[in-house]
Amino acid sequence: MKKLTLLVLALTALISCSDDENDVITESTTLSQLEIDDLLFLREEEKLARDVYLFSYDKYGETIFNSIAQSEQQHMNSVLTLLNTYGIADPASSERGVFTNQALQSLYADLTNQSNISFLEALKVGATIEDLDLNDIHEDESNTTKEAILDVYEKLSCGSRNHLRSYINQLVLNGENYVPQFISLAEFTEVINSESERCGY
Repeated sequence: MKKLTLLVLALTALISCSDDENDVITESTTLSQLEIDDLLFLREEEKLARDVYLFSYDKYGETIFNSIAQSEQQHMNSVLTLLNTYGIADPASSERGVFTNQALQSLYADLTNQSNISFLEALKVGATIEDLDLNDIHEDESNTTKEAILDVYEKLSCGSRNHLRSYINQLVLNGENYVPQFISLAEFTEVINSESERCGY
């Protein structure tokens, strides 16, 4: 009888542990609507950067646009991995220049129109996109505590800082300046005056 009682207690404890583990898994893989919205927007925002840079590369043939476009594809892949992990449908179209988010669709039209003006304007567009991306990711970081998401955000921020440095360097070489529109002047100054980083994605 004593052995049977111990067995029942052991099974009860095992079931309780299993329930606790399931609760942990459920909690860790459940996102708030704000977290979901941030990831959906970010997936297409990275696509926006890639597609605009490919537009500029097609027009001017300058390596900087193609190189950074390939990096943006890696950013897109990183966000897609998160979407798949959390079971969120991918909003990104496989077609260049096509977006589910209509604000990004309009922004794509505006940025490609500006990029079409000249090589220097295309560089300014590149700086603007990276400036905006950094600002948006800062806001996204404040909306989550999940390490997996924060890790991706930091890697994307690192990449955007490198991209911003590249565009600013090219603008300076061509006698042009860029004034940040989204991140603070202090952050902008720190970024462009620091060395390129290894981002690990």
